[in-house]
Amino acid sequence: MFEKGLLKDKRILVTGGGSGLGAAMGQRFAELGAELIICGRRLEVLEAAAAAIREASAGKVHTLACDIRDGAAVEAMMESVWREAPLDILVNNAAATFIAQTEHLSFRAADAILGPTLHGTMYCTLAAGRRWIETGHKGVVLSILSTSTITGRAFTVPSAMAKSAVLAMTKSLAVEWGPKGIRTVAIAPGTFPTAGATGQLRPEGRDSNWVARNPLGRTGEHRELADLASFLISDAGGYINGEMVVQDGGAHLRSSGAEDLLAWTEAQWEAQRTAHSKSRT
Repeated sequence: MFEKGLLKDKRILVTGGGSGLGAAMGQRFAELGAELIICGRRLEVLEAAAAAIREASAGKVHTLACDIRDGAAVEAMMESVWREAPLDILVNNAAATFIAQTEHLSFRAADAILGPTLHGTMYCTLAAGRRWIETGHKGVVLSILSTSTITGRAFTVPSAMAKSAVLAMTKSLAVEWGPKGIRTVAIAPGTFPTAGATGQLRPEGRDSNWVARNPLGRTGEHRELADLASFLISDAGGYINGEMVVQDGGAHLRSSGAEDLLAWTEAQWEAQRTAHSKSRT
């Protein structure tokens, strides 16, 4: 679909790049000629992903362990990145979420979602943007959001809040940083199954017919999202700024994706709270 060198000579940092959609995007970027940097909290996961990407693409891949919830750690990571050469593209992919009755959320549980999804995204964007502006270097920020920014979404309220805030950042910085040669864009994916997100958002007991109700009757394929991301961050997408592209097969036109949970019993919610608590210990 794309020229092999579409992203040649681009240095790209993908947060949460060790698994799921982050790893899928990273591999596609490397295939298209980019120099890739992936970050996350677990170095062993990053190293495994980097090895797989190198094998599939023969691309140049670096790993950096970083907890993006920590602003100082983000600054240190960006200093490390810039020591070799400026970054060209930042992909804000790292996020957290799980389903819960909002009134039962503790402050700690809410912060576990807001930390990486909102604060970490903002820390990374500011750290990259500041360096681009100081040196006059052009850049692109791509943030992976959610259709909850359009519909809202019950039972994942902190995530919907965080993603909506990042969309506001995307639109605001498009105006503020556009004249400085920095584009900000976003993707709102629908259902692209991953081990982490699927386990958190679709536990046993949820509606099993949700795929059939998608207007296209299927979930998304990781390559589809990776191709869209590649276009948006490339020079070919250079006149797109401040926009969020929805990629969900039209699902958000039918439902926010949470309505089935309105029928859950208290026993089901108690089982979910117990399972989530065990998964964090």
